[in-house]
Amino acid sequence: MRLLRDAGLLSCLFLFPVIVSAAPPPEVQVDYSADSTMETEGGVAMKARVYHAANKDRMEMGGSDGMTTIIRKDKKVIWQLMGNMYMEMPMTDSNTSGTDAFEIVEQTEVGQETVNGMTTTKSKIVAVKKDGSGKFGGFFWTTKEGITVKMDMLSKEGDKKMRMTSELTNLKLEKQNPALFEIPAGYTKNDMGALMGGAGMPNLEELRKNAEQRRANRKQSREPPDGGNGTGENLPVDVNKMMKGLFGK
Repeated sequence: MRLLRDAGLLSCLFLFPVIVSAAPPPEVQVDYSADSTMETEGGVAMKARVYHAANKDRMEMGGSDGMTTIIRKDKKVIWQLMGNMYMEMPMTDSNTSGTDAFEIVEQTEVGQETVNGMTTTKSKIVAVKKDGSGKFGGFFWTTKEGITVKMDMLSKEGDKKMRMTSELTNLKLEKQNPALFEIPAGYTKNDMGALMGGAGMPNLEELRKNAEQRRANRKQSREPPDGGNGTGENLPVDVNKMMKGLFGK
């Protein structure tokens, strides 16, 4: 899987909602919830439940045994929750790829389209990173509230390219519980700096080898990439297992 070529691309798995929020429309001021699907090159699909309030986002992956990401733009912090532990990371240009780090060089409205029953405006957008290290471009479908319900984007940083699509379904505009965007009581903080230098960090080379071996096994058995259920939820790389390694569990 190409996302495992280096740690920078691997972070896309953990920071998916931040990447989605990199879409150029301004901060959405209405509360909403939705089901989200992101797909990268190779047909790797990641499904999540997302919640949004002004300057706050929450993404849940993997059910009760999975991981939760909370993004607090108002506090400029990202929390990763798993089990009864959490990690805290400051929001910076390097780990958010947010619009503050980019300059839009082209923005063209293409027209009106209906996506999953919602009326949207389709736009073509090209942006470059202000420090010159990368750029992205693609099509974005947004509602009148500014919610990006569909995206087809190609990003480039150095000699690395990645295509990513995302789509929201079951979108509901409704007030969200503020507790969704807080660390639950009883959670223990796990030091990110210690993990980065410790044995708990996933071995990227080993993960890459394991993914390649699983692809070879599937080719021999003619097994579908998602394990036969067609949902894309059984990824070649177990995201929950990687997160348990990060948290030392």
